[in-house]
Amino acid sequence: MAGGCGLMGDGIDPSTDLFVYGATLWDGTGAPPLRDAILQVRAGRILSVEPAPPDSDPAELLAAWIAQRGIAAANRFILAEDRFVIPGLVNAHGHVGGTWTPGQGVSYRDFVLGELRRYARFGVTTVNSLGGEREPAFAIRDESWVDLPGNDSPHARLLVSGPVQSPPNPERAALEVDRLAPRRPDWVKIRVDDNLGATTKMSPAIYGAIIDRARRHGLRVASHLFYLEDAKGLLRAGTGMIAHSIRDLPIDIELLTLLHESGICYVPTLTREVSTFAYGERPEFFDDPFLLNDVDSTQIVALSDPARQARMRTSGAAESYGRALDVALANLTSLSSSRIPIAMGTDSGPLGRFQGYFEHVEMQMMADAELTPAQVLRAATGVAAACLGRNDIGTLEEGKWADFVLLRADPLVDVANARRIEGVWLGGERVPGSRKGGT
Repeated sequence: MAGGCGLMGDGIDPSTDLFVYGATLWDGTGAPPLRDAILQVRAGRILSVEPAPPDSDPAELLAAWIAQRGIAAANRFILAEDRFVIPGLVNAHGHVGGTWTPGQGVSYRDFVLGELRRYARFGVTTVNSLGGEREPAFAIRDESWVDLPGNDSPHARLLVSGPVQSPPNPERAALEVDRLAPRRPDWVKIRVDDNLGATTKMSPAIYGAIIDRARRHGLRVASHLFYLEDAKGLLRAGTGMIAHSIRDLPIDIELLTLLHESGICYVPTLTREVSTFAYGERPEFFDDPFLLNDVDSTQIVALSDPARQARMRTSGAAESYGRALDVALANLTSLSSSRIPIAMGTDSGPLGRFQGYFEHVEMQMMADAELTPAQVLRAATGVAAACLGRNDIGTLEEGKWADFVLLRADPLVDVANARRIEGVWLGGERVPGSRKGGT
């Protein structure tokens, strides 16, 4: 647990501008939860995390707070007894802006900001968008890491990749990476997949050239893939992330060895498969209040179209991806005890992959694959942040951004309790509309 600021006798540091008292706090590092915690925030960063002083009285602390800060600051004192605090969730593979079109009556920038606010209301405080972002998203990315995101309307922090790389040959690959590099993407995104035999797969010569050129620019490559053998080839070539599950065959010792040697993260994106077959009929989650209270209703309408549903029901691809999900789940179960870093990611953002909501579905599916609640939460907080190369988010420690979620039930007992959101804070600022009644 972070400390070192030195609590005053009444438990309040005079430089604190947000004070959360009495919650059980799980900091995302893997340490046991701290009961009756005091979380103090200054200028958007965590000042300290400490146990409450023995026999401290909340009313006296509040009175001292008001005396020090003035009555106007009283709403910055949060009495959180019988509540639980966890770090903000980190989605290691999402997407923003992909469903925007010029005729929607909203600018691309405002559309992306709206998506990031929805992510935040669901407790997802950082999104790694892996491909397709336009130039305004790069500006939003820059803004979200240097100041309080969104100021009076906080939104999730953003990482970006820009165009997905799909060059026809190795020579063109080098040129395309050179063209992208000055924009300083957080990742270079590639697809190594034949879409169940329907398209031509990127060759090892091409993806090797992309990975090599990206490395020269100090950039990492995130790899979309499907097949076990492609995963092995990409790991040998030096990819920086396995951005989807292996879905054709069980993982083997060779793959495990390559993952251990590389140290890179495996991002299951189980809900990506769900979206490929779930809409052949009306899915049960269309009745889930946790989704319906905060959803783009136009997507519900589009996915409920009978003709669209009929096409999905008769699609061989839907059936194949359903079988692929079973393989993905089995592989995740195998990996969960292997000490491979597993990061929560969803591929949310395209039509039918509901931002914010699918992250909670993903965590439940990870639990169904026999990960413990603590493993799932680590994958969605501290591990995911480390996988993204961020040392300022993902855990609640001194000096890190004060991105956290206040819950009404213990997520270490049941990861579904991460839906029981009392509120979300980004950089110490409460996200409007983030109180949710998930069960």
